[in-house]
Amino acid sequence: MFLFEQELPDTSERPTIVNMSRRDFLKRTALAAGSTFVLGAFIGCRSKTEFVPETKIPAQGTMADAAFQPNLLIGISDAGDVFIVCTRSEMGQGIRTGMPPVIADELEASWNRVHVVQADGDPKYGDQNTDGSRSVRKHFDEWRKAGATARAMFVTAAAQTWGVAESECVAENHVVKHMATGRELGYGELAATAATLEVPENPTLKSRDQWRYITKPMRGVDNRDIVTGTAVFGIDAQLPGMLYASVERCPVIGGKVKTYDTKSALAIPGVRQVIPIPAATLPPAFNALGGLAVVAENTWAAFKGREALEVEWHLGPNATHNSEVYRNEMEKSATSPGREIRTVGDVTRAMNEAAKTVEAVYHVPMLAHAPMEPPSALAWVKKDGTCEIWTPSQDPQAVRTTVAETLGVEVEKITVHVTLLGGGFGRKSKPDYVVEAVLISKAVGAPVKVTWTREDEIRFDYFHAPSVQYLQAGLDAQGKTTAWVHRTTFPSISSTFRTNVDHASSGELGLGFTTNPYNIPNMRLENGAAEAHVRIGWLRSVCNIQHGFTLNAFAGELAQAAGRDQKDYLLELIGPPRNLNSLFEGDKGAYGEDLSRHPYETGRLRHVVELAAEKAGWGKDRPKGHALGIAAHFSFVSYVAHVVHASVKDGKVRVHRVDCAVDCGTYVNPDRVKAQMEGSVVFGLTLALHGKITVSSGAVEQSNFHDYPLLRINETPEIHVHIVENQSPPGGVGEPGVPPVAPALTNAILRITGKPIRELPIRLSELS
Repeated sequence: MFLFEQELPDTSERPTIVNMSRRDFLKRTALAAGSTFVLGAFIGCRSKTEFVPETKIPAQGTMADAAFQPNLLIGISDAGDVFIVCTRSEMGQGIRTGMPPVIADELEASWNRVHVVQADGDPKYGDQNTDGSRSVRKHFDEWRKAGATARAMFVTAAAQTWGVAESECVAENHVVKHMATGRELGYGELAATAATLEVPENPTLKSRDQWRYITKPMRGVDNRDIVTGTAVFGIDAQLPGMLYASVERCPVIGGKVKTYDTKSALAIPGVRQVIPIPAATLPPAFNALGGLAVVAENTWAAFKGREALEVEWHLGPNATHNSEVYRNEMEKSATSPGREIRTVGDVTRAMNEAAKTVEAVYHVPMLAHAPMEPPSALAWVKKDGTCEIWTPSQDPQAVRTTVAETLGVEVEKITVHVTLLGGGFGRKSKPDYVVEAVLISKAVGAPVKVTWTREDEIRFDYFHAPSVQYLQAGLDAQGKTTAWVHRTTFPSISSTFRTNVDHASSGELGLGFTTNPYNIPNMRLENGAAEAHVRIGWLRSVCNIQHGFTLNAFAGELAQAAGRDQKDYLLELIGPPRNLNSLFEGDKGAYGEDLSRHPYETGRLRHVVELAAEKAGWGKDRPKGHALGIAAHFSFVSYVAHVVHASVKDGKVRVHRVDCAVDCGTYVNPDRVKAQMEGSVVFGLTLALHGKITVSSGAVEQSNFHDYPLLRINETPEIHVHIVENQSPPGGVGEPGVPPVAPALTNAILRITGKPIRELPIRLSELS
């Protein structure tokens, strides 16, 4: 990539060619903007409802200089700078533009005076694990209260300064006004006085009609830094005198080094040494897998030195694991009676009395996370026994506790600095890659950055579990479903942490299985056994992926068997609006939410089905080979329906358009809701069309995007997101859009070809 300076070189001279990374190119073009040849520019229309702040005013100082800190999340300087601590990790979902506006709104702060500070990992902030689509869902009220507390204290400080009643004062846009006289005091002027006041326990929150930032589109706080290449991701972390490492691991989980020769590796220029890392005992939990770490003066030398290693492995107990054999074992388990989880009515009698029965076996393969930024970590184990870490982590507190256990020190000696994450999807909540950096740093006595390759990321993932599911339904003479049997079989995430685990946990079954919303009088749900032979972990939407697929795909098959419209039949299965809190034990839902605050309501699920169908033009004629398919799912306390417009021609499927209706209750930023739904569609189509990890002789066979491809630009459809407006408490957004994608597509294909799709990814042979 070339950068053309203002003056072109003399053509008689040979031009200088500069090797430049994409990051450096962005930085240099940004710095030279206005005086250089510009290759690209942003042109766009601003939404009428978008909040457009004034130019950001640079901060004078830092959070440490704040004169007034009413709580852990807010600091305000005597210059009027507002520092808001973001306690969640930013991985593209927009939390750094989701959390601060909630606080700033209640604070009545001017957005151009607000500065976002990323929190280190620390238990004082509570749970910092950024997964489960729970940041806004769990903390919205807490954030509002934090901002309202500071606002109330500023009003009190101003009233005391003027010697007037607090009721005569109002906070508005970074100042407190005395309504009778028009006098004003800025937040900076009031900070010192406010700091002397008692913190109120129950400040008055704003009414919805007073919100200035909440529910308004806002540009991302990190947009400029990301576009100009100055944003700091995990891969960008640097320390003076740091070394670089790459780890060669046994291809089979549970294996360890048998013999090795480092002569060729040490001959690579820049390679310093090779460090053995002990193999993890099974189950592996968050520990480093073990192997050989090549330590070098730069990443390239570490990679080349690793390639030159000569290693022989003890492959361990999982060396015979094979995907096809395992699939057959799971299918046998799924088609046999399993552990009974939920029973309603008399399923056996209803099935015997049915006018027609339909059976199906569904397969969803093992899946990898494949974030754009593979795992990386910079660790510095110091001589005084402390350890400092810079890493893209979704769960910095898990990093602290795991590293402390690894080093045998108190957790207080571990400091974790959270960088931006180039994608996560659940992978970066597991700190095994951080443990590697820590062990190597301790061994060499210097800061060390471990960088995973794309091949490492795919082969040594905490995979989404493969699954096999059996479904049987009984239909009466009118085609109505009267009986339902569903068995689900997959290796549990718990197997990564505990021995002798061969059934799913109740939490996993609560992700779309026991929460089946269908109004069927006779239903039996069972769970089959499956042992794990790789590391199983949570991936975006977790078990809702396989359960959302089968519930909706089978609903499509039943509509076909009954000779009914898919949308109408799905609504019939969901049934009339009703409360399904009885599906849960006690007063907590599947995600730990208070059911009195977040009831499970089929009326909201019905509504998104109807809305998505309406916006997609359901019922209109389509060209030959084209059709719409529909699916809906409840997950992470939100309701999402997709309608996919697809076509099949010459054995190839093309997705033209997706309409998404989402009811996530109260939201902070509609732009981020839309972005997350759009990302979910791309993620879901990747799983539907491409995603599949296979294992042979214990080792993962895929390695990079050539054999584990992501959705390409030319495969990406138009995506239209329709947000339901209501005042319910916030639900999740990052994950609920994924489960309905694949079944909406397969249901469209079913309408075109008449053939049900029961296995992902979709195979061309199924379309011909």
